[in-house]
Amino acid sequence: MPTFDDALRSIDDRFVRLREAKRIPGIGWGVLRDGELAHTGGTGTARDGEVRTPDADTVFRIASMTKSFTAATILLLRDEGRLRLDDPAAAYVPELATWTPSTADSGPVTVRQLLTMSSGLPTDDPWGDRQQGLPLDDFAALLAAGPTFAWAPGTVFEYSNLGYGILGRVITSVAGAEYGDVVRDRLLEPLGLASTAMHAEDILDGRLAHGYVRRGDALVREGTDPYGALASMGGIFSTVRDLALWVGGFLDAFPARSEPEGPHPLRRASRREMQQVQRSFGAEVRAAAPDVDPKVDAGGYGFGLVVLDDPDLGTVVTHSGGYPGFGSCMAWHPATGLGVVALGNLRYAPVTTPALEALGGLVREGHAPRRTVRPAPIVERFRAVVEGLLASWDDTVADATFAMNMDLDEPRELRRAAAEAIARELGPLRRDAERPVVSASPAQCGWWLRGERGWAFVEILATPEPSPRMGFRVTPVGDPSPALVSAAEGLLATAATPMSAWPPGLTAGPDLDLVVLGRALAAGSARFGAMRLASPVAGDGRATSTWELATDRGRATLKVSLDPATGAVTEAELLAARRVPPNDAW
Repeated sequence: MPTFDDALRSIDDRFVRLREAKRIPGIGWGVLRDGELAHTGGTGTARDGEVRTPDADTVFRIASMTKSFTAATILLLRDEGRLRLDDPAAAYVPELATWTPSTADSGPVTVRQLLTMSSGLPTDDPWGDRQQGLPLDDFAALLAAGPTFAWAPGTVFEYSNLGYGILGRVITSVAGAEYGDVVRDRLLEPLGLASTAMHAEDILDGRLAHGYVRRGDALVREGTDPYGALASMGGIFSTVRDLALWVGGFLDAFPARSEPEGPHPLRRASRREMQQVQRSFGAEVRAAAPDVDPKVDAGGYGFGLVVLDDPDLGTVVTHSGGYPGFGSCMAWHPATGLGVVALGNLRYAPVTTPALEALGGLVREGHAPRRTVRPAPIVERFRAVVEGLLASWDDTVADATFAMNMDLDEPRELRRAAAEAIARELGPLRRDAERPVVSASPAQCGWWLRGERGWAFVEILATPEPSPRMGFRVTPVGDPSPALVSAAEGLLATAATPMSAWPPGLTAGPDLDLVVLGRALAAGSARFGAMRLASPVAGDGRATSTWELATDRGRATLKVSLDPATGAVTEAELLAARRVPPNDAW
């Protein structure tokens, strides 16, 4: 496994190659570890014709990453009781009062809908990018004329810069001061973001990166729009160092805890709220080679942030920015405290994909400990109780710990008989240290017990009562018989060969579709490479067994069933294993 220093060198190389491939004048980047800036890098130049390599203190326009500052300011005002997210936005922006609903049965656009990109306004890139410097009076006239809606408010996610421009006017109305001044006074100065500004003239000479666009082989400097009505959607200037502090504030919101709030102006609960999916967008399966796991993009928009649910990484929080002259991305992994920030000075500089890939690599390689869900103390106590009942049933213990539904769901005598049958079938049970304990919630736990002749998988769920009680179930898994093992190994051995090479000595049952099975085994060989039997996960071990498979890449299971009378294979099923995000602690 590469060291952290190796990983940082790889990230540096990634951005250097990106600059060269996309002919970006300059890129600056930073890596967070434990929620703090651990590494910075830069390549190229901040200004064409000058030797000025971007560093952690070079100022870029961050474009739509501004939306996270706007959303945080709205929540500050919400927390102070000065607005409600479900209020009509027209309550704070009078020009909206004359808007004609998109349909007769539509309600008014709310503050929450603007925050979550569900106002019904159409996607307005790149038109919206050119409204940054719109004078306030012109913006008021635009709003008073009424928009063209794409959807009924509150029904569909659709990205809207105009919506975040309106939120800037909400902030001005509620706070009684101009949007930029409110953000500066309430967020930037308290957090010490001294290099973050709304106006280019507020940045020390020489620190501001110039933005560019390529016209053929020529590099042309882009004009920088002044502060205007849509500054709240994309107008902020900042640095890698300041953005690392900003990201660190979101990482510090986890886990939820009872200790004092600390100096951040926005309370931890609200920072966590920003990082929760508030409006989902449709899942997308990316194009992929047929021999690898497809990549699924799912998640949604929080408050000024994008939340991605990755089946391998877990939750990733991010936002990118694209603008005339600039491209930007910030991304972080709440469960590990790792993060990446990247800023470039070319129109819509494509730094998002490499930033996300760099973050994914850091997480997969384990360069920070992962905060995972652990069973609550009461659940740990219940584990010992269940193990005791499986060893020697005691109705007194059951009376003291069982949830009220347990005896209603299955009579006590049947539950006792099932537990005693498992003990007879499998022999004395002990915790299997080779298989992980899994918890989707502190109130839930699943673990494996090993017996002389198989395993038992035990699941516990604690009730939400003031003094929790428990429900549980036990699933026995018998050691696969030699006949089942031989059949399974024979099928795997033929996976890369035509099904005409049916394993010698193995009989196929009359209902087994050899064409379908052959196709599945051949596809499995292409996708997973060599496949070997690993741990059994289901089955009685006599007539049927399901194994996890050890493979070269990816996860899979194989189920095999035999006719007890003839030994013929009656069922064989190779499946790609179910993929769910890791159970990260929040």
